[in-house]
Amino acid sequence: MTENGKGSPLHQSCEAPSKGHSVVNDSSRALKTSLVDAKSGKEHNDALKLTARNAEGDISPYQPRPPSLPRLSSKSVSVEETMRTRRLKNSQESLSDPVETGSSTDSLKDDQTAPAPGGFLSESTTIRNDQVSNVRPLSAVATESPDFRDRGSSLSEYERRPRSQQSDPTDHRPRSTKVRLSPVQPTGTLPALGKSFASATLRAANRIDTDCLDYTVLAREKLGERLHRNLSDSRLLENMGSDSASVNSIRSNYSVLSPIRPQDVRNRSFMEGSVLGSGALLGAEELDRHFPDRRVGIYIATWNMQGEKGLPANLDDLLLPTDSEFAQDFYIIGVQEGCPDRREWETRLQETLGPYYVMLYAASHGVLYLTVFVRRDLIWFCSEVEHATVTTRIISQIKTKGAVGIAFTFFGTSFLFITSHFTSGDAKVYERVLDYNKIVEALALPKGLPDTNPYRSTPSDVTTRFDQVFWFGDFNFRLSKARADVDAIMTRTVGGDMGLLLEHDQLSKEMKDGSIFKGFQEAPIHFLPTYKFNIGCDVYDTTSKQRTPSYTDRIVFRSRQADDIKVFKYTSCSSIKTSDHRPVISVFQVKLRPGRDNIPLGAGQFDRSLYLEGIRRRITRELKRREAMKNESSSTICTIS
Repeated sequence: MTENGKGSPLHQSCEAPSKGHSVVNDSSRALKTSLVDAKSGKEHNDALKLTARNAEGDISPYQPRPPSLPRLSSKSVSVEETMRTRRLKNSQESLSDPVETGSSTDSLKDDQTAPAPGGFLSESTTIRNDQVSNVRPLSAVATESPDFRDRGSSLSEYERRPRSQQSDPTDHRPRSTKVRLSPVQPTGTLPALGKSFASATLRAANRIDTDCLDYTVLAREKLGERLHRNLSDSRLLENMGSDSASVNSIRSNYSVLSPIRPQDVRNRSFMEGSVLGSGALLGAEELDRHFPDRRVGIYIATWNMQGEKGLPANLDDLLLPTDSEFAQDFYIIGVQEGCPDRREWETRLQETLGPYYVMLYAASHGVLYLTVFVRRDLIWFCSEVEHATVTTRIISQIKTKGAVGIAFTFFGTSFLFITSHFTSGDAKVYERVLDYNKIVEALALPKGLPDTNPYRSTPSDVTTRFDQVFWFGDFNFRLSKARADVDAIMTRTVGGDMGLLLEHDQLSKEMKDGSIFKGFQEAPIHFLPTYKFNIGCDVYDTTSKQRTPSYTDRIVFRSRQADDIKVFKYTSCSSIKTSDHRPVISVFQVKLRPGRDNIPLGAGQFDRSLYLEGIRRRITRELKRREAMKNESSSTICTIS
């Protein structure tokens, strides 16, 4: 080796550009010569530094420079493998750089500073293992390796410009220490997002069968309050997708029900849940799945049937009025002076409500009947049902006056329904108050059901031992006014304003005084008196007794928590005229709370034989109707001209 290094192979590679040879060929020749001389790595680096120092006077600092030679190793490694290993190390160092504090998307942003003049990398790029700075022309990197050739489209906009359009080479502003890739732009328009962002699994868990699609209509707004709707189906259908994703997501289960793992079937026991525990049958998870806003719809009807054997031809107006948009979750029907055939009455109720409902329980006290129907998919969340009766007659064998109560727990809310028949007579207000006091003290409920809030219970008042209480029946309270005066007031009544009549109502006065129905409320009355009518017409009593029209049939309610019960309807059913009383109906929306799994469950029990008989009658009635329509359409009238 000479003093100035011109005789070295490395000097020959530095002069290669002036002789017309390519940088890559000279680099390969220098590498081969170095391998023949078998120089050590240290001597090679010293030679490289000396060559770079001597070349400063001959080569412009902005002229492309030859690539640095790799460190010699005991194994012969090709140039391509060496450069690939070096690029991999550089990428790993970039990922592990402790200075990088930005997000993962920052690596795709354009660098704020322009690249180095001439389009090649900055000289400050550091390589591990004490290697010399790697200064390579960008054009060589893009053409030498197929990987970089494929990624040419990912280079920044500045780097893709011609050299004539790049910045002045004399610009010495600080440069970035690494190459930043430009953001990847989509080749086409992005697909539109769906309206619902719920996952397919969630949609599948809440999917409803097609025979319930009549509940998909949204509830209308009325007076700023949303009308009650069936909470177990329709509210889940509002935001539910109708695509096939929900079916495909759990296709292995062959249904849209949530799949159950075999391990859960082995180990699951519902009698160990809590109010907030996941998986509790009566807990918050199941409650929110069936009742998203934790309110249940209850329909109550009370009717004094006057003991008539003949039942109305159709009970649709009693249970399914045309002005109701949705059916409710519970139907509670209380009857006073019921028909002699109680089983026939219950069968008629089942026939009217149809296959969506099952009779949860029925109890009686003489001619007092109380029946509870519930949607068939909600029976699993009901506790065992209990009932008790009280007679208010001096002779207990006479069971025409008294009360019957039914109690159960639904999720974590306890319910008590009482239907009663108080003493009759215009002036017997005191006797009716005594009837009430006897019932609240003697009605032995609950029996085996746990009290959901024992700290607010009173042993002398059964209505304090339940969360929600509904009391309805023929209370027999009258209007303290002469018949002629009452008729005159009714003729002046306009727009359902019954305030003038209610000023003489005995029950309203006693409730204000606190002598009866303590803690109970009653919805505003906007219907005419329901007693006493001539049978079969809308004319009040025209017999010799000339009974004063009165509001004898009433529905009152109380709750342990304020505003837990909302009233959506309180009216009479004027189309049923088989009795001297008009039925009174009311629709409630009741707040529900999650419960513990420590109550005795009803296990889905209902009256199966009654259900089958009611459905059989519905089918028979429908077949007869279709046959009649067919005969009517096929009949012809012959005329003789």
